[in-house]
Amino acid sequence: MRQVVLDTETTGLEPSRGHKIIEIGCVEMIDRKLTGRHYHQYIQPDRVVDDGAIEVHGITNEYLADKPRFYEVVDDFIKFVDGAELVIHNAPFDIGFLDWELKCLDRGLGKMEDYCTVLDTLVLARQMFPGQKNSLDALCKRYGIDNSHRTLHGALLDSEILADVYLFMTGGQTALTLSSHQDFLNQGKQNAGIRRIKRSSPLKVIKANTDELAKHESKLEDIRKASGKESIWEKVVQ
Repeated sequence: MRQVVLDTETTGLEPSRGHKIIEIGCVEMIDRKLTGRHYHQYIQPDRVVDDGAIEVHGITNEYLADKPRFYEVVDDFIKFVDGAELVIHNAPFDIGFLDWELKCLDRGLGKMEDYCTVLDTLVLARQMFPGQKNSLDALCKRYGIDNSHRTLHGALLDSEILADVYLFMTGGQTALTLSSHQDFLNQGKQNAGIRRIKRSSPLKVIKANTDELAKHESKLEDIRKASGKESIWEKVVQ
């Protein structure tokens, strides 16, 4: 199973009001393991980034000035995600922006649903923890995931963290907390396996004492009288 954990950053909240995508970050998982492959791209939106958005992700207009436009990177992006299940936190936001960008190109590229299926981890979290905070930061805290290096939102960093959160939420491998981007890349090259605990001495066996054995036999006798036959425990011992 191929999954792509995806996040975007934007100039604002509403694509219908002219807001655009300025960063896409994706990490690849196959059979629930990070492969080390990722897609990451900053995008020149040809419009001003809202001050409120800059406070969230820290991506300035000056930084984006020399970045490519969406039409220049869309083919590589689609190639990376094509055929995968996208794992997104609050998927309607990111998919809404991506669909809008595809529509504005007027190239007949369709919608994201033409290339991928989508799993929304926010919907999953609300089902698992109804009435609680289910932001990415809240889930990190709930699962004990270290995201102290996340001072600002960033699409690639958030997708890396979401991969970790998703695996915790769905009961899979959990040792994916990332201290740096290089750690993330190295993670994909490591084979995950079961760690056996090595003991320096055999386990201590504590046997029942005389009083405990007497109480046990008394209990078995009560069961015999009540049922008229031997108990299951006695049959197992025999």
